[in-house]
Amino acid sequence: MRLVKNQKGFSLIELLVVVVIIAILAAIAVPIYMSYVRKARATEAQTAIAAIRSAYRVHYQTYGTTENYTIEDALKDAKLGKATEKNWEFEAVGNPPKKYVATSTNDFPQGEGKQVWYDVDEAIYHGYGIDEEEEEEEDVID
Repeated sequence: MRLVKNQKGFSLIELLVVVVIIAILAAIAVPIYMSYVRKARATEAQTAIAAIRSAYRVHYQTYGTTENYTIEDALKDAKLGKATEKNWEFEAVGNPPKKYVATSTNDFPQGEGKQVWYDVDEAIYHGYGIDEEEEEEEDVID
């Protein structure tokens, strides 16, 4: 058996070890990345809801009521971007509104039917990309 002194390159085992390490890193990184994407998309809805809430407040302060003020009026006054209006449908519940809801459309990258809402009485956002974070934190504590 002859040994070659100047062997160049990597052995199959070395390459397999590198592939396994990369797979482990990817398995850790992908869920974290997807969590950041959910949070970013939820932030888009939260920002839009805040603009709509502001439009309702201005109308209420000006006219003393939101009786004939529709969500379409609020969307026009809030001047949301076309991408936001394409990705989300909005609803205001109550008069004056006690809850603002954003529901994702077919054009939303993560799919239709995701909801983010703001409860006026609780003064807190709930739903897609928000409550999931709290559940993950509770799992870590348990």
